Parts: sequence; structure tokens; C-alpha cells
Amino acid sequence: MDPADLPTLDPALADIVALLPDLTESLADVAGARAMLASFVPEGPVPGEELVETSEVPVGEAARVRFYRPRGATGRLPGLLYLHGGGFCLGDLDLEHGLAVELCHTLGAVVASVDYRLAPEHPYPAGLDDCYAALQLLAARDDVDAARVAVHGQSAGGGLAAATALLARDRGGPELCFQALGIPELDDRLDTWSMRAFTGTPMWSRPQAVLSWQYYLGGREADQYAAPARAEDLSGLPPAYVVTCELDPLRDEGIEYAMRLLQAGVSVELHSFPGTVHGSAIVRDAAVVKRMDAELVDALRRALAPDAAQA
Repeated sequence: MDPADLPTLDPALADIVALLPDLTESLADVAGARAMLASFVPEGPVPGEELVETSEVPVGEAARVRFYRPRGATGRLPGLLYLHGGGFCLGDLDLEHGLAVELCHTLGAVVASVDYRLAPEHPYPAGLDDCYAALQLLAARDDVDAARVAVHGQSAGGGLAAATALLARDRGGPELCFQALGIPELDDRLDTWSMRAFTGTPMWSRPQAVLSWQYYLGGREADQYAAPARAEDLSGLPPAYVVTCELDPLRDEGIEYAMRLLQAGVSVELHSFPGTVHGSAIVRDAAVVKRMDAELVDALRRALAPDAAQA
């Protein structure tokens, strides 16, 4: 894509945007897209891996959860349920391993990274059921402080995080102290201004969103747990940290969801980062990406602090 087509694009992101292929039809071949992503998994240890201990257990009918625990930590620790992105049909534990390691040792928390079942083979509610079951496992651990459990996800993972928070509220627990929704995919109706306008943006655009929801719903009508933007009552949900990107078709549904949370009496911190596109995080050295990362960690650290649980 020509960066000139995005006049407000952050200059630090221009080079990578110019190199990105046309991804409009990338989800049409799910198997090919998964194989492409698998080639990006780094070989060998990731930074900070020596600081954490990992274990895996099955969850739900055919999924896994990988637990990350700070090596040598004692007592009850905060817990973070981490849900990867990928349009409900891509992504796995290995792709997210580096970030899970970083969140674990940076936050001093037990992180549960969920290898939930993917569409289209396993349409809604399979993936969400796995996420909720993983939350139950995390909150029940002897080394986790059940009063300090949060959920975080990016993109489709952000939508699943919002849906998990709704399920936890409506099923009477486990109680969440915080939800961090990064560039969340929340609304199957695809009718916001940004979703209608951004038909050719890099990394994520309207045509991909259409396929993503078709795969995830599998012909089923969306309810509030499939598409949290449809929820009529957002009261009683945990405080939220919501991130959107200026040049992302998902931008407006994230902003609107944050506003509706506020109107329902939920405390919200909303950051809409200028000049960014969906997936800007791949440009690790960009100042705006470093700021996005630092502010997310700061929000999670504050939410999971012992004094926050006592407040």
C-alpha cells in the first residue's frame, strides 16, 4: 500500500506499510494464512524466558491454556487472562509466547494464554467457551489472588476479552477486576463510519472483517456474547482500558463501546493513538508503539496492584 494514501500515518510506520502486501483476501485461505503466521514464530528462547516457569493444561473440549508464572515468586499473585487476536480464525500459543513471557515477568503475574478453538472449524461459541473455562482455571489456582484477576486481548482477542467479562458478570463469576481491550473486534454489524470507510487499510480492512465474522458466527445470529457491541446493559462490568488506532476500521466500534461503558457507570480509560494502523505493534522501534506498550503495562500494573484490590 502507498503510505501517501494515508496522509495522517505516523512517519515511523510508513516503511512497513509500503512493504505490506495486499491483505484484502488474506482470510479467504485460512490454512494458508495460518501457515504464513507459523513462519513468523521465532526460533529459540525469547527475551525474559529464563524469568518465568510455564505449564500447559487442557481446557474445555479441545483447547489448551499455557500458564506463565514468575520464577521463584511466592504467595498469591495477580492473574491475567490473555486472549490472542487473529480474526477468530488465526493465532496460537507459540505466536503469543513472547508477549506472554513479557507480561508475566513485567507484571509479576500469573498469565494464562489461551489456545482457544478457532473458526471456521469451531464457530461461536466454541472459542468463547474456552476463554471462560480458562478464566475459571486461572481464578481457582492456589497461587492466584482471586481479587486481582484481569483479562486482556488484542483485536479479536479484545472482543473475546469483552465477551468474557460479560459472561463473568452474568454467570456470577469469576470476578474480574479489570478488562484491557486492545483494538477490539466487537460488532458484527460492520456499520460504523470507520468500518464503512476503511476498505483498503493495511493489516485489517472491511473485507477481512466481513470474512472474520462469517467464519466466527458460522451462520448463527450474533448475540451480545458473540458481538459485545450488541449488549444492551453494560453496567456492573469491570473498569476498562480501551485502545483504538486512528486508521483502523475497528476504531469507531472501540470508541463507541468505551463511551457506552462510561454511560453505564463503568470507569474507562480510552486511548486512540494518532497515525496508527491495525497491527502497528509489529514496528517495535516506533515511538508511538513504545508508548502504546508502556501505557498498557502501566494500566495493567495499576489495576493488579494489591492496593487496587483493597480499594
